[in-house]
Amino acid sequence: MTSSAPNPASFRLVRTPIDLRFRRAALFSREWITPHYVRVQLRGDDITGFTSLGSDDHLRIFLPEGPAETVEELRASPSREYTPLQWGEGWLDLEFVVHGDQGVAGRWAATAPLGDPIGIGGPRGSMVIEGTPDAWFLAGDETAVPAIRRFAEQMGEDAVGRIVVEVADPEHEITIDAPAGVPVEFVHRGDAAPTAALIARLDGIGAEDRPEGSVFGFIAAEQAVVKAGRALLLERWGLDSDGIVVKGYWKRETAEYHAPH
Repeated sequence: MTSSAPNPASFRLVRTPIDLRFRRAALFSREWITPHYVRVQLRGDDITGFTSLGSDDHLRIFLPEGPAETVEELRASPSREYTPLQWGEGWLDLEFVVHGDQGVAGRWAATAPLGDPIGIGGPRGSMVIEGTPDAWFLAGDETAVPAIRRFAEQMGEDAVGRIVVEVADPEHEITIDAPAGVPVEFVHRGDAAPTAALIARLDGIGAEDRPEGSVFGFIAAEQAVVKAGRALLLERWGLDSDGIVVKGYWKRETAEYHAPH
């Protein structure tokens, strides 16, 4: 790869509002993708008409700890934000990282009986890519995989770029379908702190590795990744801040933290 300034920009990021609606649904099925990563499907008539325009969208799920007969009871339940993965008439798929007994959402995804009720709020808005990036750079930990999956689905067959994902070890690698020109690289943290391996990998990517043209950059993981992500995309690669997304999807020891929109 060679360094080249994007001229002119081949894409732009546009914020699009979505009418906020609260929906009721129930847990229909679960599928374990890796020992600590699970996909669940929610079903319910309220999901009909659900939409999510941007790959990085967040919705809020409400998880009652007991019977919840009314909307008010659902709204009062513990809640967390997640990226919707796939959906259709009356169904919605979400993916969760599960680490032992940590986190109300992970416990629910791993152990809740089928048929358990759930509330869904949002998304309240989307970040949409208008146009086509000349190249893509996507990086994150397991929590970013749903968004990375959705970005990869947007790519044309001739897309070029790179995807980097941090997981614990080879057993926890998650299949991501991407065009041949966008290789998927896994980095393994082992016993290191979350995001440490991803940060080290980002720090090792130099200015000379910048793809040509207008590059869309997306980096999301534990909050510590933000500094390294911005150093790569803004400082070494010189990308426009209006054409990248760098955020902490979660924060160590802060259960209710959620990424800024």
